[in-house]
Amino acid sequence: MLKVNSLRSGYGKMVVLHGVNISVREGEIVAVLGPNGAGKTTLLNSIFGIATIHEGEILFEGKPINNMKPHEMVKIGISYAPQLDNVFPNLTVAENLQMGSFIRGNDPTVKKDVEEIFNLFPEIERRKNQKAKTLSGGERQMLAVARALMVKPKLLLLDEPTAGLSPKAGATLMNKIKEVRDRGLTILVVEQNVKRALEIADKGYVLVSGRIIREAPAELLLRTDIEKLFFVSA
Repeated sequence: MLKVNSLRSGYGKMVVLHGVNISVREGEIVAVLGPNGAGKTTLLNSIFGIATIHEGEILFEGKPINNMKPHEMVKIGISYAPQLDNVFPNLTVAENLQMGSFIRGNDPTVKKDVEEIFNLFPEIERRKNQKAKTLSGGERQMLAVARALMVKPKLLLLDEPTAGLSPKAGATLMNKIKEVRDRGLTILVVEQNVKRALEIADKGYVLVSGRIIREAPAELLLRTDIEKLFFVSA
């Protein structure tokens, strides 16, 4: 579904990623792991048309998307839940979901999809009339994922979804993400919590200093001391 070939990208003239190659098959959860500053968020920003691409190619369903804008990405089926500023704090939970579906216009199935979202995330259904800023950290991250799902994407990009969450809240959210995949969605997730990510992923990549230094099935990476790799010079 997604293929990144020899990607060299960053912000303006600053290059962060150096020749990155990754692939995501339909129905997979793929985790990108690495320390702070490795370029994990830049990878997602490059895919979603936010970062500057200097070299390389990004293919979605076999078609190049290098020059597409974020709103165009949404139209072709890619949704992104960034780590920060991922909900509208002064809107209610229900209003956030409505904003998530804006691109669908007057699609009559939106109401049914909201009901399905609440079935998947009963934690935020109980808060549907509360403003997002009143939610706990875990509830807010669930809302961010839920809002990204409202565009009915084929591919969901998640940036550090469990950052700052308690172990219990993080585990709950990861289980929800796995359930979303089990319903047919393809997911690319960036995470610092190695064990938590690999427990739900099919495949993992280790990104250090802007370069991929390891690619393997998740179960194999779980048996590897990945944190040691974080300190390996790429």
